Amino acid sequence: MRDLVNNIGTVLAISPAVLAATVTGAALDLRGFNSAVLVVNTGAIVGAGAFTVKLQESDTTTSGDFTDVAAVDLHGTYPASLAADSVVKVGYRGFKRYVRAVITKNSGTSIAAGAVLVKGDAVARPVA
Repeated sequence: MRDLVNNIGTVLAISPAVLAATVTGAALDLRGFNSAVLVVNTGAIVGAGAFTVKLQESDTTTSGDFTDVAAVDLHGTYPASLAADSVVKVGYRGFKRYVRAVITKNSGTSIAAGAVLVKGDAVARPVA
């Protein structure tokens, strides 16, 4: 049987919560991994909300250094607006050391959402 659990790393990108404002996740270090996928899961949306998600990248952890990842450095695309009770996954193929997730409130009241970064192609295995 193939083993996935010892070949990937996972890290919390945005804590699952009811979000009533734009949330920017922490800088996540990709050192030791050669690929990543941001997985966003949603629940209820209140007040006909429109929320979007994006991935940002940087060579440092300094907040002002992060820029939006160009579409050419993504595997897949983010939806124009997050849907209730859904899962979205988009891969990262850029070369920056750090990434972070951003869920933006464009309208409405709130969304239940969270995000996990799955890091793959580990340099050293098994991954702890």
